Amino acid sequence: MTKSKKQVMEMIEAHKDLFTEFREIHDKYAVTPDELQEKFNEVGKKIVPLVQRWENNLCSKSESTKYGKFSSGLADKFWAEVRAHFPKIDYVGLQKKK
Repeated sequence: MTKSKKQVMEMIEAHKDLFTEFREIHDKYAVTPDELQEKFNEVGKKIVPLVQRWENNLCSKSESTKYGKFSSGLADKFWAEVRAHFPKIDYVGLQKKK
């Protein structure tokens, strides 16, 4: 298992309740995004900073070593793994059409 994949699994396990709540709204949002954008944003605004914190934790370890130049690639792999679990995470924060 890659380092980024392991970090994502640990993050989801450590915050199981929050990610379970997000999974429920995420799956419903995938079907009816217009109706659920506000609720999706509300739940997602708790998730995105959490994911960013775990990303920073993962990358900060490699940035302080001789492998610092690879940390951006590690961050990309981390986010790719997050998107594998939650493909719509990039839609958190979008505003509903009026």
